[in-house]
Amino acid sequence: MKKNLINEALSLPHEKKPRHIGIIMDGNGRWAKKRGLPRLAGHKAGAENFKRIGEYLIDHNIEVSTFYAFSTENWKRPKDEVENIMSLLVDYLEEWMTMRKDKNMHFRFIGDRVAFSPRIRELMDKVEEASAHYPNVLNLALNYGSRDELCRAYELLMKEGKTSVSPEDIARHLYTADQPDVDLVIRTGGEMRLSNFLLYQSAYAEFYFTDKLWPDFSKEDIDDAILYFAHRERRFGGVIERNP
Repeated sequence: MKKNLINEALSLPHEKKPRHIGIIMDGNGRWAKKRGLPRLAGHKAGAENFKRIGEYLIDHNIEVSTFYAFSTENWKRPKDEVENIMSLLVDYLEEWMTMRKDKNMHFRFIGDRVAFSPRIRELMDKVEEASAHYPNVLNLALNYGSRDELCRAYELLMKEGKTSVSPEDIARHLYTADQPDVDLVIRTGGEMRLSNFLLYQSAYAEFYFTDKLWPDFSKEDIDDAILYFAHRERRFGGVIERNP
């Protein structure tokens, strides 16, 4: 591990770090294929890396992190692959309830839960409740799609009788209503797109793309992404005045 990089990233002042990091975990299947392994092996490796990176973000005291784990479009994958992913999710949630290893993380599950089995929904509720007193939030986006999230927000506003809406009205009906907007989006696997991930919340986010496949994405890579963010000039549509 590159100690200088780690020390520099961890020692950054809090105001230089992103409050909210969104991570698109891409490349599990390709990671397995490169090694001649079944796709399930890639998903298992990806799940283990999710644990490592999620815990490491707590070391950085990142206020909110959101991991894109399963999109609304991922149901189109082969049935056995989807079943294996759901099995990994159950194993992880049951492990958390038994071991409570992921301390200081307030788990939130964002997305439409209706499609999940009663067992998974029950575990989600239990993990959220058991972790609610921790200060740092970890959102796990499951059966999540930003367009669906926005449609849900508009439907809720219509039920309230709204005939006109403000950006604040929309924001308070999102899954992330009580959280800061995304400051930094990280995507692994070489693709350069959002793939229906936190579209509204990422309006002014910085983007960090890497060719590394998700299971290979390391703590050093997180440090590199945070340092990249720290050196960005965020104007939010304005102008930064510089001395001549």
